[in-house]
Amino acid sequence: MNEENLKRLGLKERQIKAVIYVKEKGKVTNKEYRSMFDISDRTALSDLNDLCEKGFLGKIGITGRSTVYKLSRSKPEKPELNPN
Repeated sequence: MNEENLKRLGLKERQIKAVIYVKEKGKVTNKEYRSMFDISDRTALSDLNDLCEKGFLGKIGITGRSTVYKLSRSKPEKPELNPN
C-alpha cells in the first residue's frame, strides 16, 4: 500500500506516515508516534486507535508502555462512497 492509496482511503498525513513507518520498522509505540509529530498523548491515541478501527494497524497489549501497534493482517475497510 503506497502513500497515494492511503490518501484515497481518507487517512490524515500523520497516519499515512505512521503506516509507512510501521511497514518499514515493523511496529510503532505511542511514544514514538508522539515524538515523530510533536503531538499530545491524546492526539496520538486518537490517531492510532482510528488506524486500528479502520483495520490498518493491530494493537498488541492493553495499555501502557508495553503497547505496540503493528500492521494488521486483515484488509483495511474501504470508506463508503456517498452516492449523492
